[in-house]
Amino acid sequence: MNAKGKTVVVGMSGGVDSSVAAILLKKQGFNVIGLFMKNWEELDENGVCTSEKDFKDVVSVCEQLDIPYYSVEFVEEYRNQVFSKFLEKYKAGLTPNPDILCNREIKFKVFFERAMELGADYLATGHYCKIEKIDDQFLLVKGDDPNKDQSYFLHEIGGDVLNRVLFPLAEIHKSEVRKIAEEYNLINKSKKDSTGICFIGERNFKNFLSQYISFQDGEFQNLDGTVVGQHSGASFYTIGQRKGLGLGGPGEPWYVVEKNTKKNIVYVERGENHPALFAGELWLDKVHWINPHIKREENLYCKIRYRQQDQECRLIDLGDCFHVIFKEPQRAITIGQSIVFYQDREGHRVCLGGGEITKRGPSLYDQEALP
Repeated sequence: MNAKGKTVVVGMSGGVDSSVAAILLKKQGFNVIGLFMKNWEELDENGVCTSEKDFKDVVSVCEQLDIPYYSVEFVEEYRNQVFSKFLEKYKAGLTPNPDILCNREIKFKVFFERAMELGADYLATGHYCKIEKIDDQFLLVKGDDPNKDQSYFLHEIGGDVLNRVLFPLAEIHKSEVRKIAEEYNLINKSKKDSTGICFIGERNFKNFLSQYISFQDGEFQNLDGTVVGQHSGASFYTIGQRKGLGLGGPGEPWYVVEKNTKKNIVYVERGENHPALFAGELWLDKVHWINPHIKREENLYCKIRYRQQDQECRLIDLGDCFHVIFKEPQRAITIGQSIVFYQDREGHRVCLGGGEITKRGPSLYDQEALP
């Protein structure tokens, strides 16, 4: 790509990935502008606003690189389009992923539009994924670092923005990013990667949610109805969860295998490979296709969580919904989470899109119980 005379706005979070993305783009000859996005406004337990700390890191990096920088605020948009929807789904007993909503509604929508208003030719971020032009279509493709590929979180963005987006970290690994940050002696060279949900941070998850949602104590039960303990609200728990249950005793660890939010019952069984955790199919109401016109196969690859290896599946369009049948039973299929689809094309694993899981098929335990 000819960078001469081209302006790129880099979405800078204060982290090492976006900082190195700015370095790489400047080295390529782009006119680089750093743009910090403030989405959440709240003090932590020490009375410190974490966004202010992050912006200071952005300022330090931009001044070191001699590039202009600005700050924009989307607190209201984030609360309305991301946080409120997150709360609604948790109240309903689902397990939502706000990062996917943030990418769709904020980073690659209102933030993208603001970057274009600044006269940018491109918006760049520190995501680990690629954009490839194949048959005159800009496609979202997995990045070269298999441990960091983030296409899963970007499956709901519109394909119409991909021709104006750059991912400078597409072909490098995290270890190399850290090395570059060390070479430039960036202020954030040793900064930890952000994990979990951004607006919760390091705080206790239950304590945070309790500020917004009222929960009632209920029972942990085995699938046969035996009461084995008490919980603090079914919505707090997710399928496959082990930590934070407060259940002990001799034997293998307990895992959440099912829950009934209306009755406020959380079902648990012992063993990470209990058959109640596995199912071979699921359904979703609709799929967002990044490029609606790309030719799709029925046999695809997919993943039902970010860290999962790609799984083989068959996607069947039933008209009013989609049915997914897996080659191998999947562990801890969770309603409210996203399933993302991929297919191979010209040597690339292309992210096609995905959707929210609305129903899972019978578990292996259920199938064993059938007469």
